Amino acid sequence: MQFYFSKQAEKYIDRCDKITRDRLLTAIFKLPFGDVAKLQGFKDEYRLRVGDLRVLFHMDSEIIKVNKVLPRGNAYNKI
Repeated sequence: MQFYFSKQAEKYIDRCDKITRDRLLTAIFKLPFGDVAKLQGFKDEYRLRVGDLRVLFHMDSEIIKVNKVLPRGNAYNKI
């Protein structure tokens, strides 16, 4: 699997404290396993739940592009 991060996702992960950053990166690099659900109304768009954070990503056969990492309350507002 190849992983790509959007600038927004990179910035959010960089601003997190070390423990949260480690939890996020561990969960992301274990994809497609974990608490993953397909987003309704979108093709190949998914979300990963990591505590109170949501990782929104696009998944093709061998490529995962992380689009956003946001708190639960804000994650679905601007999709």
